[in-house]
Amino acid sequence: MKKHTEPKRYLISIDSHTFPHVFTDILIIGSGVAGLNAAMQAARHNSVLIITKDKIDENNTAYAQGGIAVALADRDSITKHVKDTLDAGQGLCDTAMVKTIVSEGPKRVKELIEYGAAFDKEDDHLIFTQEGGHHFPRIIRAKGDSTGKEVEFTLIRRVQVNENIKIFEHTFAIDLITKDGVCHGVIAWHGTKGTMLIWAKQTILATGGCGQIYRETTNPEVATGDGLAMAYRAGAAIQDMEFVQFHPTTLYIAGAVRFLISETVRGEGGILRNKKGDRFMPNYHPRAELAPRDVVSQSILKEMQKTDHTHVYLDVRHIPKEKLYNRFPKINEICASFGIDIAKDLIPVRPSAHYMIGGIKVNRFFKTTVKQLYACGEVACTGMHGANRLGSNSLLEGLVTGHRAGIHACMSIKKTKHELSPYNILEPLSSSKKSWLDLEDIGDSLKSLMWRDVGIERDERHLLEAEEMIEMWCSYVMDKEFSSPTGWQLQNMLLISRLIAVSARKRRESRGAHHRTDYPRPDDTHWKKHIVIRKSNG
Repeated sequence: MKKHTEPKRYLISIDSHTFPHVFTDILIIGSGVAGLNAAMQAARHNSVLIITKDKIDENNTAYAQGGIAVALADRDSITKHVKDTLDAGQGLCDTAMVKTIVSEGPKRVKELIEYGAAFDKEDDHLIFTQEGGHHFPRIIRAKGDSTGKEVEFTLIRRVQVNENIKIFEHTFAIDLITKDGVCHGVIAWHGTKGTMLIWAKQTILATGGCGQIYRETTNPEVATGDGLAMAYRAGAAIQDMEFVQFHPTTLYIAGAVRFLISETVRGEGGILRNKKGDRFMPNYHPRAELAPRDVVSQSILKEMQKTDHTHVYLDVRHIPKEKLYNRFPKINEICASFGIDIAKDLIPVRPSAHYMIGGIKVNRFFKTTVKQLYACGEVACTGMHGANRLGSNSLLEGLVTGHRAGIHACMSIKKTKHELSPYNILEPLSSSKKSWLDLEDIGDSLKSLMWRDVGIERDERHLLEAEEMIEMWCSYVMDKEFSSPTGWQLQNMLLISRLIAVSARKRRESRGAHHRTDYPRPDDTHWKKHIVIRKSNG
């Protein structure tokens, strides 16, 4: 294979004299649970600007159904939650980080409740449910299956009334501004205001994941890996990109988006059946439908292959109708729109890309390898999840890491007495602005390629083919200078897809969410370690 084409340092030509300038103490890119919680902590002593590429509530947090895993139930404990998380991570978790996040989780959840988050209760006590990989019911929920939305809007209400926080919606972050390995803010674009330079004493990336690089995904359209790509171009270390989690059960209706069918449906007793109507999960794992997500996804794929069928079925017909409708109102509504009565009919499901486990490498203070740049939530690789995320640990991680990143960014400003120091930037690009490319077609082709060759099952031949195809697209897309998010997003998606494919080819074993058919077993001797990638000239 020919050498990979490294991306340009900046995606657009820059002349700082021609752009408007915005100044803030702390810049937060992203408006999910991690970004909003970071903003509230950072705003205690600083001016804060949140920028988000769409509306403030359009992110993965708002779409999260299942709930928050937190050790608050009487029979549960921090120790038990830590153990389940480490077991799911299959040897690659950062134990200290897991203990920190799990231990702090109850406090952050109680804080949410104080803010007004209405989690489901019975007789004035929180209701707990169980998901795969958890040995205890420890998942709290809101409005049945709308937990993320409740968390998101609770935090939005808080930041919107904070006088120290400004919010720029529909503002696309193009690239981080760096000089000599130090981040000074971001180059951003707004549909009517145009390109601007936002200068900040500290920058926090909370941009979420990259599920849109796959054809089958639960992620909204905004999840294109922009934060990951920006950080890589700025020279930040990226870790564990091969670990992409595929959710086992998304509604499969040909031509429709892949709507998530929460894991809590199986936690409440849902049974998986194949085309023949046979229950199959007991054949693959002693915990059957409550096995870890990687096991369930891979088992469903095997059943689809065995029966030569496009999907399997989730059976909840044995659960009382009233309980189903009350417990899963959103799922019931979506299924009903396709003529499926969940109390009477089987629900067609198949796996889809769901969560990015790897990401920007951070230390225990959530600092990246680029000075004055932090990362939290899904965009960061904190060490919480290892090789496989335990269900409902994502909102927990976002709450805690956002909170801590905001505090550490504040402390850094106070400790260093850092002042804003804007400087002139002149970065002309020699690339052509003319393009006869069909960006939508390339994007669709990339998604299909990633699903086919870098999906739930992987092998050397298909990973190499994926790399070669991605490199071909990169050779005539990366040298173009675009003037809108459509082009920038495609460039980011190509870059992130290549990093995932390369990392997946390097890891010659199967572990957690990474499954190699040509190396089907874990190899602790050679691969109980992390894969870290940095830009060669970063």
